[in-house]
Amino acid sequence: MGFIAAIVVLSLLIFFHELGHFIAARALGVKVETFSIGFGKKLWAKTIGGTEYAISAIWLGGYIKMKGQDDSDPTARSGEADAFDSKKPWQRIVILFAGPFANFVIAFTLFWITALIGFDAIAPTIGKVLEDSPASGAGLQAGDTITLIDGANVESWNQMSALIRESQNTIELAIRRGGETLTIVLSPELGEGENIFGEKEKRKMIGVSASDDKVTLRYGAIEGLFVAWHRTIDAGTLIFQSVIKLITGVLGLENVGGIVTVVDVMAKASEIGLATLLIIAAVISVNLGVLNLLPIPALDGGHIIFNLYEQITRRAPNETILYRLTIGGWGVLCALMALGLYNDIARIMR
Repeated sequence: MGFIAAIVVLSLLIFFHELGHFIAARALGVKVETFSIGFGKKLWAKTIGGTEYAISAIWLGGYIKMKGQDDSDPTARSGEADAFDSKKPWQRIVILFAGPFANFVIAFTLFWITALIGFDAIAPTIGKVLEDSPASGAGLQAGDTITLIDGANVESWNQMSALIRESQNTIELAIRRGGETLTIVLSPELGEGENIFGEKEKRKMIGVSASDDKVTLRYGAIEGLFVAWHRTIDAGTLIFQSVIKLITGVLGLENVGGIVTVVDVMAKASEIGLATLLIIAAVISVNLGVLNLLPIPALDGGHIIFNLYEQITRRAPNETILYRLTIGGWGVLCALMALGLYNDIARIMR
């Protein structure tokens, strides 16, 4: 069941990406010839309003085919009024951006839903106090739960850590110990830790580690909107940073995952619970949005760059250069997919 849920959710994320392109194209007067869920042989197809809607055999993607758009030959031109290539550059940019934008909207919506139904987080409860640390000197003990830092509510361990990192000099903690609420004042010290990418960094610490306790965070409809906004921004920033770390070599290429890893992660998430599945789906949706905006010629981001060039210079890119860059972009994508599949197989073998 986990595998089926993963395939269905992934297909829906791709469906909404293509739906974004579809809605923008139709709104700007571009004829959409085909809207397919999946690739390969068409299992079902029906033409409505001049568009062929299809379900194809390989449910690991999808596509729309617009009139005047040919990914295999970017220099092809239709010239007809309802063709993609006949539209102004800014209109083509809107259509291209609409797909990734739809992914961001879906991610925001999923994060908002999880905020309403509740999701698990590490509780701000101390599991261990390090010797000769600010926490030890101030009298903090294992089992203490931090509820306030300088008057700001603390709901999770991550939130607590962020408030400590951003603090200035001395901080005031409100802690719950047994049935009592105590106030403790201490000064964080700079220590060396590792960020999510394994890089060493200096940051403010008080010398405590988390317990195994979990807390369920649940928000109202309005507050949940702010939570969803911040989680969408955080996910997008993390994915963008990850791409930069891969390019600069901070992260090794063995960290690149393929479709097998994506399906496996989503399948496991579905077995944990609905909230976990929705959160993973939201992160993957942001991933699809960010990666499709990368300036690789075969992706939406690459096509946006070409159209920005045309919008600014008032002339189309050189067709020979455009064709070569697009073919090169497809080469990069194929290499990345092959690398991801290789890493997936290597993980399975291990």
